[in-house]
Amino acid sequence: MSKLSNLALAGLGAVAMLAFSGAGFADQGVVTANPANGKKIFENGIGDKVPACATCHGDKAMGNDDMGTPRLANIGFVYIVKQLHNFKEDKRKDMTMFQMNDIAKNLTDQDMRDLASYEDTFPLDNPEVSDLKQLKANGTVVGESYKGKILVTYGSDKVSACKSCHSYDGRGADPIFPKIGHQKYVYLVNQLTHWRDGTRANDPKKMMEKIAQKLSDDDIHNAATYLSQAADSTAGDGYQFNNETVLDNIKIVK
Repeated sequence: MSKLSNLALAGLGAVAMLAFSGAGFADQGVVTANPANGKKIFENGIGDKVPACATCHGDKAMGNDDMGTPRLANIGFVYIVKQLHNFKEDKRKDMTMFQMNDIAKNLTDQDMRDLASYEDTFPLDNPEVSDLKQLKANGTVVGESYKGKILVTYGSDKVSACKSCHSYDGRGADPIFPKIGHQKYVYLVNQLTHWRDGTRANDPKKMMEKIAQKLSDDDIHNAATYLSQAADSTAGDGYQFNNETVLDNIKIVK
């Protein structure tokens, strides 16, 4: 990537940070993040107010299909901070575990940045993908991957391709669009369903609501099936987004 492109991304990252991650950024000069403190919160919580994130999201932040919790590792610094702010401000409701709103209310802006920075330190390789065979055996409806690939890659006569915003195989387009490839299957299905029925409505541009409203149950299951297993790198397209465009421009403190 050229130096000019990197500068453009840095500028976009600064704008996105202010626009999408809550007013806390705008009130400070130098934005800082402390991954070490984020690790402490993730693994141990904060007193009796904030439980350890690992309890629900796993020690590698890979999420849990049985609990309906998402992968948090490497999905995007800005996105994580924005979602925590949205939970804190009740702009997004936790429709699965009913805990995130209370948890986020006990996090400071700095805590959120620290957590997000730590969650972007996990290795990109060896993801713990959803076990679709086991889910199906347990009675969960699972879609057809090849149909999901068509929808993700090319879209349909109703919706644009997922890759238009989330890049190839849902790898993410930092700093605005999160990584949705290798996201947990149950979480993907739940969120697309929530976008569709309006119980989730925290997309500032309302793009996801409009797209999800045009998806059938089969579309949702097929897209989630493909995305949950999609490769991070394929022949002819080996570039991996590290989803740290913004994080690269933040002062990391220890």
